[in-house]
Amino acid sequence: MATLTVLKFGAPDGAAQALSSLQAMQKQQLITILDAAMVTWPEGKKKPKTRQMFSTSAAGAMGGAFWGMLFGLIFFIPFLGLAIGALTGALMGKFTDYGISDQFIKDVREKVTEGTSALFVLSTGEVADRVVAEMKSWPAFEIVSTNLSAEQEAQLRAEFGEEE
Repeated sequence: MATLTVLKFGAPDGAAQALSSLQAMQKQQLITILDAAMVTWPEGKKKPKTRQMFSTSAAGAMGGAFWGMLFGLIFFIPFLGLAIGALTGALMGKFTDYGISDQFIKDVREKVTEGTSALFVLSTGEVADRVVAEMKSWPAFEIVSTNLSAEQEAQLRAEFGEEE
């Protein structure tokens, strides 16, 4: 089963550094990154920049449409107002099929703000102890959301001193 994890960094370049580290771990066969996307929100900008990491033709990729709709729902629809409320409802229904809830959208929207960055990673096949050890060398980050089991998520949060 693939895991979708969102990590928030306190600086606009934190997500890029983490992605480089994940890509190096993938070369060592410690993790398989099926797809990833990055959000960077530099200070003084009204909205974030988003970037999908793999081409939409890559095997297993979620596709640009998925990331585009997800990031639009999280970051851009609040700026557009209620005029597109019906569209928002339809999109939320579709994302619920992927296990992405209203709470997920709310958490990411509240935590990924100006001056921060976030890495959205769809992965599988982690060698957990080695991946966690490498993650400890990353710039400070917060686990915003993951669809690991409750027990796995609690263990991961405990490794990084985060409260649930």
